[in-house]
Amino acid sequence: MIDLIIFLILLALGYGFGRLAESRHYTSIREREKELNVIPAIASRIPPHGRPDFDIHLVTGSVVISIDYFKRFIAGLRNLLGGRISAYETLLDRARREALLRMKAEARDLGAEMVFNIKLETASIHKGRGGSIGSVEVLAYGTAFIPHQTS
Repeated sequence: MIDLIIFLILLALGYGFGRLAESRHYTSIREREKELNVIPAIASRIPPHGRPDFDIHLVTGSVVISIDYFKRFIAGLRNLLGGRISAYETLLDRARREALLRMKAEARDLGAEMVFNIKLETASIHKGRGGSIGSVEVLAYGTAFIPHQTS
């Protein structure tokens, strides 16, 4: 009986704190996306023509995000039934957006006008019990185009 009570408490705590953390993170992401929208991030491998006056610099943004206990439990149930696992979708969405924001922030700090050839790499860095996803890392990288400084 005590095991069931502990399980339900962990489930409730995971739901409450997980929802709060996710909500705060999405609010932060939306605010920073508005701020950093002045720096275009383009996936094309072809740089802009006619603008040879740029220095180029590799910029990166990396993030590791863990899934909460409640979502892990719900995802386990969903694995039994099949279908979309929205708990993992929001985890990866937040990780990708955060990694891109960190990459753009680095580009902004260097004075870049744009970032080209954006790539995203994703890795599961921690496996929970039974090989379930525990934490994911997302790395965003690209080439920042920084205008030459004229003095």
